Amino acid sequence: MTAAPLPLYDHRMSVTPSAQFLRRFTPGGWAATAWLAGMLFTGLLRVRLPGQESADVLAGVVFLRWDGLTMMFLGTALALRGSALLTRRPAAALRFLLGAAVLTSLPLGVTAIPFAQYLAVDVALYVIAATRPPREAVRALLLALGLLAAFLLVRVLAGWSAGTTSTLAVGLTAAVAWLLGRSEQQNRVHAERTRAQTAAQAVTSERLRIAREMHDSVAHSIGIVALQAGAARRVLDKRPEQAREALGEIEKASRETLAGLRRMLGALRTDESGEPGTRTAEDAGLPEMPGLAVLDRLAQVTEAAGVRVAVHRVGEPRALPQDVDLSAFRVVQESVTNVVRHSAADSCTVTVDQRDPRALVVTVEDPGTTAGLRSGPARDREQDRERPRPGDGSGYGLVGMRERVTLLHGEFTAGPRPGGGFRVTARLPLPTGATTR
Repeated sequence: MTAAPLPLYDHRMSVTPSAQFLRRFTPGGWAATAWLAGMLFTGLLRVRLPGQESADVLAGVVFLRWDGLTMMFLGTALALRGSALLTRRPAAALRFLLGAAVLTSLPLGVTAIPFAQYLAVDVALYVIAATRPPREAVRALLLALGLLAAFLLVRVLAGWSAGTTSTLAVGLTAAVAWLLGRSEQQNRVHAERTRAQTAAQAVTSERLRIAREMHDSVAHSIGIVALQAGAARRVLDKRPEQAREALGEIEKASRETLAGLRRMLGALRTDESGEPGTRTAEDAGLPEMPGLAVLDRLAQVTEAAGVRVAVHRVGEPRALPQDVDLSAFRVVQESVTNVVRHSAADSCTVTVDQRDPRALVVTVEDPGTTAGLRSGPARDREQDRERPRPGDGSGYGLVGMRERVTLLHGEFTAGPRPGGGFRVTARLPLPTGATTR
């Protein structure tokens, strides 16, 4: 009774070229771009373009004078400085951008800070809301809205006309940018929490699976002990030699079971909230407590699913402790299952290395998509086209395999091969003097 293996691969999903291009821009780069675009738009509004009888906005008195140009130049310098600081010091960056917005608005002869001068501020608000703690994000929004209100209040107190409606529109866009940033942060936090919960569930599921297997193993061993004890009791007086043999079998089975329990239960913590696992198609025809001895049967079942499995054994075969043998088989089984479900490869290689008397090493490799789609009937090729590719996997199957190997104090690695494809390797230490299966 095994839990259905989760996807093996944990690669990032591929992105389109346009998305890759957009990701090259840093938040500061976006802020600087927004500022320069706003300045260009401000300038175009104040000149007569082809097809127009006049400019859309009347230029201020000092707009093209040396003092007006100086203020706009200094404002641009402040904005670029703030853009450079946006990633490292977002609060300081926002202050620079707000100062630039006020400074460049003065020579324009406007009644309110224009929307174009607040584009970079909107970008900064989005970045702060998306990346910083909630309290800091709220302070940034209040500062941005407070500056708009202060600019408007100064004009009212000075007896000048004030663009109240324009200020409300600019404030609204700033609030929308901030809300979008907060939504982005909440989505990211939720995704991280979901990934953590799913990983924890994968660990718990694998531990429950191990616990069920250990239960079956112990029940089998205790059954043998009970039978041998009954036989020894019956022949103790008449056939003491047979009684000694039975006692020897009892001692062997007891030591084997005790050694396996000590290795596994020393690190295993059970969780009774899990659901029983389900038998997968790859388990068909396999014993309830399989081991590396039935790898050939696993290869036959997998080949029927469309993937050829080549099993290579290196070193002198020898009997293994039951928990090590079972865990090694499960790692191979889940790795091969994921090659079938989540790789375009038509073959994979399983290597069982027993050259080291202190450890067992199992490796599962597939060549990836370089081998092309599998040959065979048209129905199989159609299934290949519909099969999820490596980038579609969540990677939580690796969590379960890693947990199983770690419980036996082993080493587990998984990742892309240099020449393409994927490789899973598990090194399981063999206890010194342990009894074998």
